[in-house]
Amino acid sequence: MLAALLIRMALAETFSVKCGIMALDEPTTNLDTENIKALAQNLSDIIEKRQNQSNFQLLVITHDEGFIQEMKIRGHATYFHRLSRDRDNLSVISKVAVESIE
Repeated sequence: MLAALLIRMALAETFSVKCGIMALDEPTTNLDTENIKALAQNLSDIIEKRQNQSNFQLLVITHDEGFIQEMKIRGHATYFHRLSRDRDNLSVISKVAVESIE
């Protein structure tokens, strides 16, 4: 699973060097802890290589708060946006500090 994801990320890096956005939807699905850490490290490497690219954005959609912690450990996550519903069943987006995850 991780190998397939890394191959897709490598292809995206190769063919879209000037692309400003990389979006990952639930990238840790079916990954064990070791592979989640490897994914976080690979994403950190991409972020480091692209940090001077003015239009680069990384969008990760995930339910995996452990993955968010792994990105924090590598210095690439200080907060995230949580989507939830209020009592009227309306969507609410809130900015949450990574430190608040237990």
